[in-house]
Amino acid sequence: MSDPFDLNAISDVQQAAAPQEAPYLTSLNPPQREAVTTLDGPVLVLAGAGTGKTRALTTRLAHILHSGKAWPSQMLAVTFTNRAAREMQNRVAELVGQTVEGMPWLGTFHSVAARILRRHAELVGLRSNFTILDTDDQIRLLKQLIQAEGIDDKRWPPRVFAGIVDRWKNRGLTPDKIPEEDSYAFADGRGGLLYRTYQERLKTLNAADFGDLLMHNLTLFTEHPDVLAEYHKRFKYILVDEYQDTNVAQYLWLRLLAQAHHNICCVGDDDQSIYGWRGAEVGNILRFEEDFPGAKVIRLEQNYRSTPHILGAASGLISANQSRLGKTLWTDANGGDKVQVLGVWDGEEEARSIGESIENLHRQETLYNNMAVLVRASFQTREFEERFMTIGVPYRVVGGLKFYERQEIRDAIAYLRVVQQPDDDLAFERIVNVPKRGLGDAAMRALHSVQQSQQVPLLIAAKMLAESEDLRPKARTALAELTENFDRWRKMLDTIPHTELAEFVLDESGYTEMWQMDRSVEAPGRLDNLQELIRAMEPFENMTGFLEHVSLATDVDELADDDKVNVMTLHSAKGLEFKAVFLPGWEEGLFPHQRALDEGGNASLEEERRLAYVGITRARERAFISAAANRRVFGQWQSSLPSRFISELPEEHIEREAAPGLYQGNSFDYQGYASYANEYGGRGGGQRNPSGGPMITEHADKILVRQVAPSHYAVGERVFHQKFGYGQIVDVEGNKLEIEFDKAGTKRVLDSFVEPA
Repeated sequence: MSDPFDLNAISDVQQAAAPQEAPYLTSLNPPQREAVTTLDGPVLVLAGAGTGKTRALTTRLAHILHSGKAWPSQMLAVTFTNRAAREMQNRVAELVGQTVEGMPWLGTFHSVAARILRRHAELVGLRSNFTILDTDDQIRLLKQLIQAEGIDDKRWPPRVFAGIVDRWKNRGLTPDKIPEEDSYAFADGRGGLLYRTYQERLKTLNAADFGDLLMHNLTLFTEHPDVLAEYHKRFKYILVDEYQDTNVAQYLWLRLLAQAHHNICCVGDDDQSIYGWRGAEVGNILRFEEDFPGAKVIRLEQNYRSTPHILGAASGLISANQSRLGKTLWTDANGGDKVQVLGVWDGEEEARSIGESIENLHRQETLYNNMAVLVRASFQTREFEERFMTIGVPYRVVGGLKFYERQEIRDAIAYLRVVQQPDDDLAFERIVNVPKRGLGDAAMRALHSVQQSQQVPLLIAAKMLAESEDLRPKARTALAELTENFDRWRKMLDTIPHTELAEFVLDESGYTEMWQMDRSVEAPGRLDNLQELIRAMEPFENMTGFLEHVSLATDVDELADDDKVNVMTLHSAKGLEFKAVFLPGWEEGLFPHQRALDEGGNASLEEERRLAYVGITRARERAFISAAANRRVFGQWQSSLPSRFISELPEEHIEREAAPGLYQGNSFDYQGYASYANEYGGRGGGQRNPSGGPMITEHADKILVRQVAPSHYAVGERVFHQKFGYGQIVDVEGNKLEIEFDKAGTKRVLDSFVEPA
């Protein structure tokens, strides 16, 4: 394999560069062309939804190659998903008319960081063949450490601490840099100690978690100037996709790499920054011009995806955000339906209505695969699944259990990880007794005892235990056979294809036979998945490349070609588009989500609004928004007000419809909502949210009182409710009734939902 750092390897692409204007420039609109041809200095491309962002970015890559400004190996291009990276690679190849060889630095943030880290692993206390832990392994390791410290893991769950550690690493904070107050966020002040212990244990295991890849890169660049200088010399041009989604660690990493040439081009959309909950900092894109003085900002505003009404509704909604750089999407397209906004009785009626609309569109020759139901919370999918099954509409839930998360695939990969990396204790522990080898709790305690006393990996401890008299003969024989197999398989790594080796491992370990003998209904599917795993390994050069691919997989499930309605969360839908999009659950407390508002105040409200903007702009031709006056959430019926986002949609781009008596004037648009929130502020009659934003939904009942006439019902009256049955009114506030139902207990409902008993 050629060395990507060979500066003498001039590409065929560069040698073939011609002085005349490249044909790929002629099809670009003026702002796209400017984004492609402005090569020197920092550039920020503000690319709205559907404005040809990927086209501009990949054409810029091709133009740098075509103009001879850099060799393929001198460009760093990073994005967030493997799918986006593959698309960039393929498009560049199409533009230059051939496959571009020698572009090792085009990939996800984490894949590029992993490549750099493997070259310099010893400088951060690792070896180059370190294992990258997934979330499951990370939580298992943290659980071991928490229990070893005598901490109650029920009161202080490892999964919660994993989230805390991830946030620290997203901010680039090593154990010695976390603020003292942050360490008190877990286990009564022992969070900092646990973090340090966890990092030490990772080094012992020769392992890194996902967050380490960038954090260790920051350590390399800040503590070893010669390493940073090597990459300054290497990267003449840096291109960044989805810059609005970068976290602090990614931001610092890019700043360090761009110090030398300043030729950094970031493409993104501040209006689509929706991942703050996982560390993304919208401020990174908002302050680009401050970070890179002299930067040129280019706005892509011509939309090639959606109708004028869809764009008008989305633009009007997002204009309510204050923290944005500002742009207005427009299109040359004409016509199109207005965005439909529907008010319904409850979630079941919402599912029925959407099901009917989908059937109507399908009869009008819209493929099911060209339609999507985008929900704010995953619990919402149940009612749609049940409805679609009832009426026979084929569907898929995107983002469910992924292939590499399935039990049999995780087990198989654990075997391969131990073959590749003998020190991988977490993988060995997973499969040491799978299939059953007669190793009970006593044997496992003995195994861990030897490991701890001798300070050796579990695989070595197993060999030592197999040669001792500390276990029953059957257990000793099983351990000896397993460890001998791993030694033999490891010697085969360089002698036979990795796909054949994987089959040998699964067969000789007894794992395949275990599922062949299993009589459960899932067993045949698990065997098929194991065969699919072998096929998935074929495109990779070796076992190392495949295992790295698995550990860095970031994409949501790929959308299949079969004709099914797509059901997914709004977060999963980013980057996708459909002919018709259904957006259910636009109610206060659900969207915007109450927890987000409580935890993040106005900043979270703006992110929720960006999420709504993303949802609307997924639609090419038809967009449907719905709100239910009642919704069953985790078994409890709740009455809801329409989302404030509905009142922010421009009237000229929407059509409203609501069941009679459901909302005031059938419009279910509570004007004055925000002004009331500003007047009353939040909890306690004037207190403010700690983050500065008003806690609006705390006073939803008062808002309702201010907007509608008092109820004609009185305390003591008997009434009937379709969901809760018969009951007696115990309190009246505006048109909201508190009713003690005979069987359902005390509930608060709108008076329009009941009738005299």
